[in-house]
Amino acid sequence: MSEKNKETDLIIGRNAVKEALRSGRAADHLLVAKGTSGGSLTPILALCREKKIPVKEADAKKLDFLCGGGAHQGVILFAAARAYASLEDCFALAAARGEPPFLILCDGLEDPHNLGAIIRSAEAAGAHGVIIPERRSVSLSSYAGKAAAGALEYVPVVRVGNLHQTATLLKERGVWLYCADMDGTPYYEADLTGPAALIVGSEGRGLSRLLKESADVVLSIPMAGKINSLNASVAAGILMFEIAKSRKLTK
Repeated sequence: MSEKNKETDLIIGRNAVKEALRSGRAADHLLVAKGTSGGSLTPILALCREKKIPVKEADAKKLDFLCGGGAHQGVILFAAARAYASLEDCFALAAARGEPPFLILCDGLEDPHNLGAIIRSAEAAGAHGVIIPERRSVSLSSYAGKAAAGALEYVPVVRVGNLHQTATLLKERGVWLYCADMDGTPYYEADLTGPAALIVGSEGRGLSRLLKESADVVLSIPMAGKINSLNASVAAGILMFEIAKSRKLTK
């Protein structure tokens, strides 16, 4: 028997998973029990390759736990809280509003609550999209959706294969890349007008070397206290609203 767990956005059982994939349902990744292969699993894996959906392995006991004893048949599909958009959707939204593009790139975030909070702040600051990588990053799960508090209805979220290549593409389209680091220019001294993309580093590792090197401007958030760093979503929120203020003042 197959079924869908509506509370956790899990689709379990081979038939249910295959039909969800065939229908074009947005998905984060497929979890397969170790040692499971062949038979009806083969077309499921082929659909995942075709749609570039990551496939991960785990012990069958973990799958049992995740689906609460449901008959998962060795496969669980983690469905996205909302369908992913394309980069062109973000540019189209900016054009429809008559505004220069304003995007947020999330480099390897691990906490779904941070991603949701960033999406919520992005919507409030007037951003036209949030971009996340396919690999080594939190995905658009129900937990991220809940933390976004409704913002997913208004902000396109794009998932790309290579964040550095996407950053390069944005630069080719005239978008300036900004990132945050302790040795950067204080954010209130920087020119934040025009097409902009803010790169947000992961909670533990910060920004990858390639993305930091690709940034046009490195920003810092001066600290008055003894703590020298902020939560990723908090730092992102401060910089997003500073960018929003600069754009408002130049209208």
